Formats: sequence, structure tokens, C-alpha cells
Amino acid sequence: MHVVATAGHVDHGKSTLVRALTGMEPDRWAEERRRGMTIDLGYAWTDLPSGATLAFVDVPGHERFVPNMLAGVGPVPAAMLVVAADEGWMPQSAEHLAALDALGVTHGLLVVTRADLADPEPARRQAAEELAKTSLGAVESVAVSGATGAGLDDLRAALDRLAAALPPADPVAPVRLWVDRAFTIQGSGTVVTGTLGAGTLRAGDTLALGDRTVRVKGLHSLGRPADQVSAVARVAVNLRNVPKEAVGRGDALLTPGAFRHTDLVDVRVHGDPVADLPASLVLHVGSAAVAATVRPLGKDTARLRLGRPLPLRIGDRALLRDPGRHHVAGGVTVLDPLPPALRRRGAAAARGIELATMDGRPDAASELRRRGLLTGAELRTLGVPVPPPPTAGEQRRDPAAASGVGGRLGGPAVARGGGGGFGGPAAARGDDSRVAAPATALGDGDRLADQTTPSEADSTPGPVGPIAGDWYVDPVLWERLGGRLVQEVDRYAAAHPLEAGMPLDALRRVLALPDRALVEALVVEPLTTRDGRVGRPRGPGLPAPIQGALDQLAAELADRPFHAPDANRLRAVGLGPRELAVAVRAGALVKIADGIVLPPESVARAVDVLRGIPQPFTLSAARQALDTTRRVAVPLLELLDRRGATVRDSDDRRSVAGGS
Repeated sequence: MHVVATAGHVDHGKSTLVRALTGMEPDRWAEERRRGMTIDLGYAWTDLPSGATLAFVDVPGHERFVPNMLAGVGPVPAAMLVVAADEGWMPQSAEHLAALDALGVTHGLLVVTRADLADPEPARRQAAEELAKTSLGAVESVAVSGATGAGLDDLRAALDRLAAALPPADPVAPVRLWVDRAFTIQGSGTVVTGTLGAGTLRAGDTLALGDRTVRVKGLHSLGRPADQVSAVARVAVNLRNVPKEAVGRGDALLTPGAFRHTDLVDVRVHGDPVADLPASLVLHVGSAAVAATVRPLGKDTARLRLGRPLPLRIGDRALLRDPGRHHVAGGVTVLDPLPPALRRRGAAAARGIELATMDGRPDAASELRRRGLLTGAELRTLGVPVPPPPTAGEQRRDPAAASGVGGRLGGPAVARGGGGGFGGPAAARGDDSRVAAPATALGDGDRLADQTTPSEADSTPGPVGPIAGDWYVDPVLWERLGGRLVQEVDRYAAAHPLEAGMPLDALRRVLALPDRALVEALVVEPLTTRDGRVGRPRGPGLPAPIQGALDQLAAELADRPFHAPDANRLRAVGLGPRELAVAVRAGALVKIADGIVLPPESVARAVDVLRGIPQPFTLSAARQALDTTRRVAVPLLELLDRRGATVRDSDDRRSVAGGS
């Protein structure tokens, strides 16, 4: 299916033309038919000569109903502009064309009606000149008479060519169905209609409607029930357990999690100079119309504060209208639906400079350069196409490969590189225009400052992929984070020489990273991660004070190797809890139990001693043979049991495994 909206001055024959093409009555209300004037949106469809189906959204032409017209045109990809041969170009012809131009509509058809009443050529020539100045440019034109039927076959053929030229919709894209009608059918409940521009709807789908979740009870398209409807299409959606007053024109049914509502958006304005725009206008996007306060930021860029949040993405087209003057002030392209606050002195001017470099095309590398790090889910809500997160079985990608930066982010170079430019935890607030936001606070709160230099920001990275899980990181920021991580690990090692490394969670806090997985992904040789700590591999020896204490302990145990010293004696020779932990990790001592350690060779010697006494033996016999105390003998024998060196029988006696 293809969908085309009508456009043109009141009483130029739009509805008559749709009626002649489809055999259907597009005027839904009795008052419309009584007055002979379309007031609200009408809908009809027909089959074209090629067999393709074309649906029409018939819009009102009177200036009082322009908001209704915009609700119909907003989501539709093509337009049929109608001009009457006997009246020619008129004020609403101009306003409707201005709206189409503001929305960036590039596909259309010019139809000159009432060709039986006047020569259509002057009206066609004037209209073509007006269209040529807009986004529509040069379009095909057809002269017809709705009254006599002359030219209708030519019009059907022209509509067929127009439909064939329309770009195909993406059937797997997220759904954003702008609602243009909502009503109740007895026995079925609430039904909404709209033009599905992308994606696929299925009966049983779960969708988002504002802050609530709704279920699709059923679908209709072209007057027939359907199990699923793919874009582009006119569709009616029966919602389960949704009261009619909960939904209306301007709302949107959305794929859950695919869009983020925003009431603050930075845009590029096409039309009137931004400096001349009134402070208050109405923004029309999709079928929605909301009040907008305009704050100029540059020659053709502005910040809009909306009267209510809307699901907007980078690249969305909309228009600004001054209802008091009946004037389309200009079209807008969404540059940033999640802009930074402008609190600092000079922030607005700096933001204007940045916006001047943005083209309204969603691009992962550009967004990461501005924001630092985001999840793939957050990028997708901005309209940036990125693949879904890796499955649990997929390995973490190499940062350099994932960032597509060639040698700039090369393995050990990150670990050894300086961290000079990265400014510490949460270095910037929301009034910095170049920031990165944690996953749980995209757009709010503390953010990681993007420290790229102008030369770095101008570089063009290759394909962007996730660094860890679903996290995407700007490669320049990633390199600086790697250098900073090395500095922090070395600083921690100098302050805590006896510890095995810096805890991962402490590193996450110091680097102001929102996820421990990012810290783990930053660790590259020569650093290692072990037992939740990051450090450099230790050399073959122990620190001199610990080695000296161990040597003294070994001398004391030479005659009585199983006479483990108590805590007081260990502290006296310089082996406190931290030193003991280092010695145990290094294998220089064996921990028998809390506060009880022995030289590692003592375990094997104990087995030899026990093998030489009558089997099986009691705890008392073992204690006497080992010449030690019960404090040491009990945990030592339990250790031997766990290692399988001794076997304990039902009488609480033991035997050396494999011994005689």
C-alpha cells in the first residue's frame, strides 16, 4: 500500500477528486456533506492500474482547519496538490505548499481540476512555478475534471508512477503510529487510526502509549481485518482495555523502549530567519500540535521548549506555525532531542557553534563524539541505527576493533599511554554541550566530559561497535580513560603495596563510569584482573620486609615445624594481616585456618610424619606425632582431609591415603 495526502485551497475539488478516483465518500461528517466543505480528515483508497493500492488522506482546505490539515499531512510521504483551473493559485494553495515544503516532502503530483470550466494551462504554469521553489521541485502535472471524468485515467497512471517512485518503508523499524482519530466501537472498545510510516503492527503486540503499556486487540486496514499490517499503510488499531478519553489525535503508539519523550529539542529552522521568529509558536509533527517556546541559538538553529513531551528522534521533520498570522514560519529538522542545559555564561553561543556543524542525520560516531558513552538502547532512542547488544555467549569485542580507529586505540598502548587530558570523576554537568551520560541518567545529572581536541573531533572514525555489553564509547575518550586507569592503578599500588591491585568498583567510581563492565574492558596488558582487582603482575620476589619476616619465622620453626606461631608472634616478626595475605597469595605460607599459617612444605612433611604412625590414628596420636597443639592439629588434619591426603572413618579416626 501507498499513502498520499491531498493539499490545496478550499473548494478546489480535492474531495470530489478523491470521490471520483475511489468511489468512496471521504467526508465523514454530515455537516461536511451539508456544507460541501471538508472540515476534518477523510480517508479512502483505490487500486491503481499496476495493481498497487493507494490510500488517500483527504485534508480540509479552509484556513480555519489548517491544524487538521497538518495532522493528516504530517505522517504521509507524498502529496497530491490540487489547484482549480478557474481560480488558479490561492492563499491556501500557498499555505499548504509552504507546509509541505516545511515538512520536506519531496514526492508529489500537481492536479489541475475543473478543466471543463477553464483552460488549465495558466493555473498549471503558475502552480508549477511555485512548486519549483520548494522541496517538491518539478513534479508531474495532470489536468482533470471531476464532473466529466476527463483526465481521470491519466491521473490514475500518474499516481501509479508517483507510488512506484516512493522509497520503500522499513518493515522491521520501530513503530511510531501518530494517531489522527480515536473513537469507540460498541462491543470492540477504543479504536485509533493513523498512517503507519515504518515498522509492522501485529495483533497481540504490546505498545507504549505515553507512560502506559497497551495491547493490540485487533487490526483493520482498507476496511478489512488483518493479523498484521506493514508500512506504509493506513491502519485502524483496536486497543484492549484503553478508555477513549485516554488517547486522542497527536498521541503516538510506539514500540516499547524505541523512543524517548522529550519536551526540549534543538533544531535547524528552514524558513523565516530564526532571529525574527516569535517567541511562541505551534510545533506540528506527525499528527501532534503543541505549543513551542523558541530560543534562537544561531543563524538557523534554535532550542524549542514544548508544551508537552513528544517522541522525537534525530532527523525528524516538523514545522512551526504562527496561528495568529495563519503563517508557516518554517520547517525544522531535529538535531538533538536530548540537548544539554545552557546554564554557564557563553554556553548558548557555544551550543550555536556546535549546532552549526550538525546535519540532522543520526550517526553513532558523531553522537559518541559529543556525548562520550551511551548504551546501544540509548542510541536507538535517539534514532541512531546500531545493532542489538551481543548475546551472553558472544565475547567482548576488542576496543580498537569495536571503535574502528585503527592504531589509535591499540591494546597495550592504552595501558601505557598518559591520561593527561581526562578530567576526573563526573567532570562536567549538563550545561556542557559535549558530554557523556550514564545509562540511568541520559540527559541529567553528572556526566563524563568529552575531552577530545578539535583535531581529534574532526577525525572520521570507522564503523562503531559495542565496547562492553551494550556500551558504545567514543574512541578518543576510551583512549584517555585507558591512560587514566593506568595512572590510578599505579597510584593505588604505591599507596597500598601489599594489596594485589585496585578494586574494580573503586576504579569505576574514580573514572565515573556507570558500569563495572566498562572498567573490565579497559584493562589490557600489562595490567591484569584477578579476584575483582586490577594490578600489574608481581615480580618473582616478595617485598623485602615480608621476606625478612618469613626468613625469621622459618628459623624459629626449624626444630618444631608444626608449632604455628600465634597472632602476637606473627605481628612481632612483622607479619600483620595484610602482610600475611600477600605471603599466602604468593604461596610463601599456607593458611590452615584463620590466624594459623605454616610454611608450604609443612603439609607434605605432616603427611610423611603421619604415615609413620600406626593406622588408623586418633587426633591425639596425630597431635603428639606432629609435636603441636590442638589449635593447629585440628585444622591441619581437616585440611589434609579436604585435599584427600587423609581419610576419616566412622570412628573419627584417620588413615593416610594410600598408606600401609
